Amino acid sequence: MNWNGIVSLFIFCIELILLLNVIYFSRKSKAPNTGAYIIALLAGYQLLEFLMCGLNLQYPVFPFLAFADISFLPVLGLIFVLELLNKKVLPKILFFIPAILFIIYYLFVIERFAVVSCTVLYASFNYPHGTLYGAYYYLPIVIQIILLISGLKNYPAGRKKDIQILLAGNLIVAAPVAAAFLMHSTGNYFLLSIIESVMCKFALVLAFCYAYVTLNNSRERSVERNNTEHIPGY
Repeated sequence: MNWNGIVSLFIFCIELILLLNVIYFSRKSKAPNTGAYIIALLAGYQLLEFLMCGLNLQYPVFPFLAFADISFLPVLGLIFVLELLNKKVLPKILFFIPAILFIIYYLFVIERFAVVSCTVLYASFNYPHGTLYGAYYYLPIVIQIILLISGLKNYPAGRKKDIQILLAGNLIVAAPVAAAFLMHSTGNYFLLSIIESVMCKFALVLAFCYAYVTLNNSRERSVERNNTEHIPGY
C-alpha cells in the first residue's frame, strides 16, 4: 500500500476543520478574514501534495497549482500582520503583484514543473528560478517577524498575546528555512530541496495561530460593535 502523502492528507483534514471553525465563528464580525484565506491556502497545498504523492497525479499542472497556491501565502501573512498592528501602507492589491507575475510567467513554462520525489512526510519539486522565488517568498516572512517583534514594545498588553502567538508561529515556520541555509553552507542541499513541503508541514502550527488570533479579534470586534449599538447616536 502506498503511504506517500498520508501526512499531507492528515494535515489537510486538520486545516479544513480549522478553516470551517474560523469561517463559522467569525461570520458576524466585520474584521478582515485574512486568516481564513491563509488557512484555506495551507489546506489547499496539503490536498495538492496528497494528490501528487498519494494518488500519483504527477502531471506538471499539479506542482504548478501547488506553487500558485503557496505564492500568495507570504503576502497574505504580511497583510495579516499589518492588519493586526493597525498599520496602513500601500493598497493591498499592490502586495499581490509579485505573486501574480510569478504565476503568469510559470504558466508559460509549466512543462518545467515536476514532482522529483515523494515520501510519507514530504515531497520535492523541480521548478524554474528557485533562488529568485525563494527571495520573494522569504522576504515577507522576515518583514513579518520584524514587525511582530517591534509590536511587542509598542502595543498594549491586551494585544501583546496575539502578537506573541503569531510571532511564535512565524519563528517555528522560519526554523526549517534557517536550518536549510545552514546545511547549504556546509554543502548539504537536501533540506533546501524539500523546503516548500517542510515549511507547509510546520505551518500547521501557524494555522492554529492564525485561527486563534482571527477568532480572538472577531470576538473583540463583535463586543465593540454591540457596545456601540447601545450608545445614543450610533
